[in-house]
Amino acid sequence: MRNLIPVIALFAPVPAFAETTVPAPSKPTEPIAKTFSASKAAAFIDGVSLDWTRERDCASCHTNCSYMLARPKIKGGDPEPMKEIRKFLEDRVAGWEKEKPLADYDVVATAYTLAASDSATTGKLHPATRGALERMMKVQRPNGSWKWSACDWPPLEHDQFYSVIYGLLAIGMAPDNFKNTPAAKEGIDNVRKYLKANPTTELHHKASLLWCSTKIDGVLTNDEKKHTIADLRKQQLADGGWNLPALGPYPMRRDGKTANDMTVGDGYATGFVTFVLRQAGVPADDTALVKSIAWLKANQRESGRWFTQSPGGSKAHYVTNVGSMFAVLALDACGEKLVAE
Repeated sequence: MRNLIPVIALFAPVPAFAETTVPAPSKPTEPIAKTFSASKAAAFIDGVSLDWTRERDCASCHTNCSYMLARPKIKGGDPEPMKEIRKFLEDRVAGWEKEKPLADYDVVATAYTLAASDSATTGKLHPATRGALERMMKVQRPNGSWKWSACDWPPLEHDQFYSVIYGLLAIGMAPDNFKNTPAAKEGIDNVRKYLKANPTTELHHKASLLWCSTKIDGVLTNDEKKHTIADLRKQQLADGGWNLPALGPYPMRRDGKTANDMTVGDGYATGFVTFVLRQAGVPADDTALVKSIAWLKANQRESGRWFTQSPGGSKAHYVTNVGSMFAVLALDACGEKLVAE
């Protein structure tokens, strides 16, 4: 998370053994690639995630968290970035034995990332992952949520609601049936109480809960699932994509004067919604998903990323990073063969 940037790591830094090019900053003017390239997608998400890990010393929900879920979907390429980031996370958990974690949301993000990594690779619950999950359960607040970074950076860091999304996904993705352990069951019950007391009206968060419901029973009713799928379908644009500002209350940027463009698709919303709909059982040959996959393959930038303008007004457009991860996840979920040379 951004407010961890100035913090010095509490343990020895991970040796830098991967040689990866740091991508240039995300800009809306970057040209569209002539053809889709899984190799360029791998190079971009490798570079941006490794750079964030080395420079910021944190597990970030807009970069390296989703990287560990998405990168294994691309076969081939350089395996060293994943190894280095994985070691960083495991060392982070080990460091908690001597020093208190920097923040509760750091624990949640780390647990989510390690669980995602285990589920996408070995299918086995690693001791470090179990340690992160167990600590996550200990810092859950009485109302069922976790203390989250709400720094006005939608959609992932602008309210406390998203803490329960990452918490549920961490529990639900963890291998070896971790969700049925006593601590996990208690945590899930507390989250259900939070959701009942704090219903969300934000379509992005409803879509996130739809994803959670594919991992943990009882998060949504069948009617709620159907309504969310229908609402997401309604938001698909004529170009085949989805638009992030349209998924939440983000019509204006931080200056309060400049409106976000809600008429064209973007990488984050298109990748995220496509992936979630597939997780919810919408078939890959569904007309809406056929169109969205065509959008993703036609809108990759030359660097390998899928651009998304920050709805909060940030010139760094960090949401492009996680948007590119979801683009990879969406393509894989819809049966596209992703191979990096």
